[in-house]
Amino acid sequence: MAGILIIAHAPLATALRECIAHIYGGCPARIGALDVLPDSDPAEVVAKANSEIERLREENGALVLTDMFGATPSNIAARLATVPEVRVLAGVNLPMLVRAVCYRATPLDTLVEKALAGASKGVQTIGPCTPPPAECGCAPTPCAEAVADAASQVASQAANPVASQAASESATSATRGTVGADCAQAGLLRPAGT
Repeated sequence: MAGILIIAHAPLATALRECIAHIYGGCPARIGALDVLPDSDPAEVVAKANSEIERLREENGALVLTDMFGATPSNIAARLATVPEVRVLAGVNLPMLVRAVCYRATPLDTLVEKALAGASKGVQTIGPCTPPPAECGCAPTPCAEAVADAASQVASQAANPVASQAASESATSATRGTVGADCAQAGLLRPAGT
């Protein structure tokens, strides 16, 4: 199971790890956090990061998540990208981290793909015709893939080809975070009593 190290501006790394502990009812093993303070010595943080990677890395490697590309924490994290079986992703958000925790047992390249998908699919516009998320098996919360699957099911259940096309387009736009006015036509919003 891959270890995960979060390197971010203080207090984000610790806060994200605490969010995972909250979601899972305790922090899963092998998740570390390094908060980079404004007066941190980058050389000391790099040394600490290398030590944390050695502590956290498992048989399928380790994933390093950092906040903002080009900032000090990501520059520190980039130094770990040369370590064998370590991958580094910038732009960490909670959906990325939850997805990474869900898929830690997969090969490292698959874990990277799933974490990136979680990050991008987790950014959505929420509006009155956004379908509710469905369960996906990622304990304990649903992931964006489940939302896309639920939207696909709605599209496939449409009775006529015109409505089916509208439902498919609406489901696609909903999963991208932009919900069109055709939600009612697609069956995503139903008037009360129907």
